[in-house]
Amino acid sequence: MSIPYVTEIDPRYGEVAQVTPGIRRVIANNPGRFTFTGTGTYIVGRGQVAVIDPGPEDDDHVAAILSAVSGEEITHIIATHTHRDHSPASRALQTATGAPILGFSSHPTVSSEEAFRAKPTTWDVLYPTKEELEELRKSMPSAAKEDSEHEQDEPGDMAFSPDIEIGHGDVIAGGTWTLEVLHTPGHISNHLCFGYKEEQSLFSGDHVMGWSTSVIPEPEGSMNEYMKSLNLLLEREDKYFYPTHGPRIPNPIEFTTALIEHRMNRENQITECLKLGARTIPQLVTEMYIETPHILHMAAGQSVFSHLVHMVEKNIVRTDGPPSADGVFELVR
Repeated sequence: MSIPYVTEIDPRYGEVAQVTPGIRRVIANNPGRFTFTGTGTYIVGRGQVAVIDPGPEDDDHVAAILSAVSGEEITHIIATHTHRDHSPASRALQTATGAPILGFSSHPTVSSEEAFRAKPTTWDVLYPTKEELEELRKSMPSAAKEDSEHEQDEPGDMAFSPDIEIGHGDVIAGGTWTLEVLHTPGHISNHLCFGYKEEQSLFSGDHVMGWSTSVIPEPEGSMNEYMKSLNLLLEREDKYFYPTHGPRIPNPIEFTTALIEHRMNRENQITECLKLGARTIPQLVTEMYIETPHILHMAAGQSVFSHLVHMVEKNIVRTDGPPSADGVFELVR
């Protein structure tokens, strides 16, 4: 089953879009490699409203959110997780409104040892060339070009500290809306989704996006937890998913099933390659991603590493010591 991607969206930066009777959206002008057309901030309800994923530090975007709710009261500022394109504007929004900030936790920290193991030093063949990077920059919108040098340097919102910590099964309610909290680690350990009871839909953050598969970066993320979190969504009866980037996703069960199959197919590819003998991650990427543009091979390497960690945990694959980006992997016989 191929993934039925949905990509059609008109961002109309600075304007508010009425998505459904109970959902409005304002999109931040921060398009890029990981944000698609930009961060979609959702306003839920009428009168007393919740704001989900207020977005990056951007005065114009905060002003657009406040303009969209003029005459209403923001009672809850909610973050799906703590990447820089999702939560930093919560502080400016709180200064303007006094509303509490809600989230699972502060940004997760990893040990220096874990960070070292996840940092590749032998992936030279996967790095994009200067020419490829220049072509990419030419094709990117100006807002994305300005940030492209820093997108992976410090993606975490290290200053985020929720006034109210929320977790799986909690319920947040306003005058016209009710949100059920789902803890969905994988993309990052503190990721949350929110079921919107009144419209039988789910705000899916970066856990499920219509325009692209989610990045699962070790050790901040976990393929094992991601697969569990995807399966959790299959138990629901949502009519739509509303990701933070891109348009809403119809037929969410079909879409989630396709994502699961996609990840399982990647594991099968890795298994087939390792049947021919032990491999490094650059060797696996070179063999598995023949038809993928070279500029995407570094990202593919990160995905393969996450899969390999998951396969080691399942005792399908082994390596010398804890899995590392520069390790050699082989099948368990």
